[in-house]
Amino acid sequence: MVSEWNQAPENTLESLQHAIQVNDGIEFDLRLTSDGELVLHHDAKISVPASKQPYGFSWTENHTLDDLTSLGFLSFREMLEDPTIASQWREQGKMGCVEFKRPHPRANYGGGIFGKLQHVKHMSNMMVKADALLNEHDIPTCNTVYYAFHTGMKASVDRSGTKRPWANLTPYIPPFGTYYSKRMRGSLQFLTTPLARLISTNRRAGAAMAPCAVEYFLPPKSWIPLGRRGGLHGQRIRRVNAHQGGFPIYVWPAELKHEHMLLQAGITGLTDCADPDLTWLPSGHTRWTRPATMPLDAQQQHVLAKATQENHRDVLRQLTDEVVPWSQCDRARRLELVEMWRTQWQWSDTAAAIIERSDSASPPWESVRLIGHRGSGKTSRPVLK
Repeated sequence: MVSEWNQAPENTLESLQHAIQVNDGIEFDLRLTSDGELVLHHDAKISVPASKQPYGFSWTENHTLDDLTSLGFLSFREMLEDPTIASQWREQGKMGCVEFKRPHPRANYGGGIFGKLQHVKHMSNMMVKADALLNEHDIPTCNTVYYAFHTGMKASVDRSGTKRPWANLTPYIPPFGTYYSKRMRGSLQFLTTPLARLISTNRRAGAAMAPCAVEYFLPPKSWIPLGRRGGLHGQRIRRVNAHQGGFPIYVWPAELKHEHMLLQAGITGLTDCADPDLTWLPSGHTRWTRPATMPLDAQQQHVLAKATQENHRDVLRQLTDEVVPWSQCDRARRLELVEMWRTQWQWSDTAAAIIERSDSASPPWESVRLIGHRGSGKTSRPVLK
C-alpha cells in the first residue's frame, strides 16, 4: 500500500499536532531568540534557503522571535496555545520531551567554547522561561521532561529552580565543530560510558531518566563501550531491566526495523515515522504506536501478536475500538496493567505505589512509550523551503 500521507516539516505546528495524536507524545527543540523568547528550531543556523536568509549572521540566536516566525518557525507560546496539543498533553497524558539547544559559541548567548558559566546561565534562563509558559498553560509536571546535550545540566537545573524532571543526553554532542568532529567527541564518551554507568550516573545526579543513543543496544556498536554490554534479548536485556528497576531509558533513533524489539525490551523509542498508513513493521509485527496511553493488556497483546500481514488492519481496528485509554481506565484496570508491566520489566516499586504517585491522566513515569521525534520526524534541510 502506497501512503498518501505527507509529512510536515519538523518542529512545525502541523508536525506536532499530528504526532501527539498518533504517538504517546512528542519531542521538540527550543532555542532562545535575541529578544529573549523561546522558538522551536533544531539547528544552530536558521534552516531556510540562502535566498531567504535574514540580515546579518545566520545563527538562530542572533534573531528576534518576529524575525523567525515571519520565516515560518513556531514560537513555544503559539505551540502551547494550540488546542490539540494542549488537550493531548494536559488531558490525555501525552509526554512532552523538551530539548534545550545550546547556541553556537559565536552566536548570541554562546559564551565561547570555554564559557561554561555562561552556558549554565543560558540554559537555566531557558528553563525559567519554559517553566513560566508551561505553568501558564497548566501543562503537568508528571509528563514533561527537560533534557539537553549540556554537561552542566544539573547546575542549570539547580540554578533555575525548576521542579520538572530532567536528564542529560548521552553521548554528549557539542554545539560546534564539523559533523565528523562532533561525532568523534561523542564516540569517545560512548566508548568510556557503559550503559550501567550511564543509568547510575543519571540516577545519582537526580535525573529522571537516561536518554541515550540506540547504539547502546544494537550490535556491533553495543560491543564498543567498556564494561557490560547492552542488548535487546535474553540475559543482556534482563540485566539492563534489573539495573533500571523502572528507571526509564529513552533512545533515538528508533528505526522501524528495531521499534518492536525496543518496546518489547522496555525501552522508550523516539521515532521519525508518524505515517498513519504504516501499520506493518519490517520486523513482521503489527505496529501499535501508543503503548502507554492506549495500553494493551496481556490478552490484547496476544491478539496483536497473532495478527498476520493480511488481517492486521482488521485487528488494529478491533483493538482501537476496544482498548480503553489510560486517562479513562479505572483503578482496577490500572493496577492490572502496571502489575503486568512491572513483572515484565522488573520495576522495583509495587503496582500500588506506582499508581499512587501517577497523575490521573498520565501513565506512570516508568511507562514504555513511543515518542514522535521533532514532532512527526526529522526532515531534510533546509527545514522550511
